[in-house]
Amino acid sequence: MTSLDSLIVSGMIREGVPLGPYTTYKSGGPARYLAEVADTEGLDDLVASEVIADMSVLVLGRGSNLVVADSGFDGLVIRLGPSFGGVEVDGTEVRAGGAAPLAQVARTSVEAALTGLEFFIGVPGSVGGAVRQNAGCFGTETRDRLIVAEIVDLSDGKRGTFGPDDLDLSYRHSNVTSRRVVVSATFQGSPGDTDTGRAELRRITRWRRDNQPGGTFNAGSVFKNPAGATAGEIIDSLGLKGMRAGDVAVSDKHANFFVAGSSATSEDIRRLVAAVKDRVFEETGTMLESEIQFVGFDDEN
Repeated sequence: MTSLDSLIVSGMIREGVPLGPYTTYKSGGPARYLAEVADTEGLDDLVASEVIADMSVLVLGRGSNLVVADSGFDGLVIRLGPSFGGVEVDGTEVRAGGAAPLAQVARTSVEAALTGLEFFIGVPGSVGGAVRQNAGCFGTETRDRLIVAEIVDLSDGKRGTFGPDDLDLSYRHSNVTSRRVVVSATFQGSPGDTDTGRAELRRITRWRRDNQPGGTFNAGSVFKNPAGATAGEIIDSLGLKGMRAGDVAVSDKHANFFVAGSSATSEDIRRLVAAVKDRVFEETGTMLESEIQFVGFDDEN
């Protein structure tokens, strides 16, 4: 059994690594330990070690829906390395590593004259995150195109393939826990036309530029949409655009985006999310549910 000390000496695990640079909000304190897994063998070695069993685990992708407490995360953060970032096309199927950016999946499928995966260009995350959260936009969700996901259980190292029903994929939900790592996923494309696909990518990108606060520190949509409405419309209807906590504000461009300034703290973000959630419930009776994962906070649950 490999010890923590030996993994630190080998360079697989580092101590006290700031997590802010790994998130789109750019805030938050350090991880007690950070493991950057280079390949499948490295992941197997980590699982076989004595490290994982005794501490909290966070699998970190592109950090696009994550807020880490200013005090940091007192556990082990796992990041998949570049070998988990490839995207390959086989006929109408697209296989991507868990660390692959969703934009890369969208562009690769389009260049292979496939359609159906263009929506991923509008999701600023990784394949693993998309499976875990059943990410989607423009009327399409990950489950609509997912064939199987390959997942490693960190508790026992068992590896298996699971379809959408196995993963209980529903709106921004799955049964993939923090102790399961999505190492790859295979998606179903449909025969299409490259020029038409490129035009669709441009359309989605243009819509995001026109309707969302690009060029800012944000985590995308803060709240899930409740039944029969959108969270942004509800927040906007209450006049909450511009509402602030510290150096974080509800975007004037899209009310379900909260943008952070250069001096923003994670506590500012947490306070604003809580304040907006409370106001919406008080004035409408609707209880919004956050899409953002908060880690390291005393009340994170």
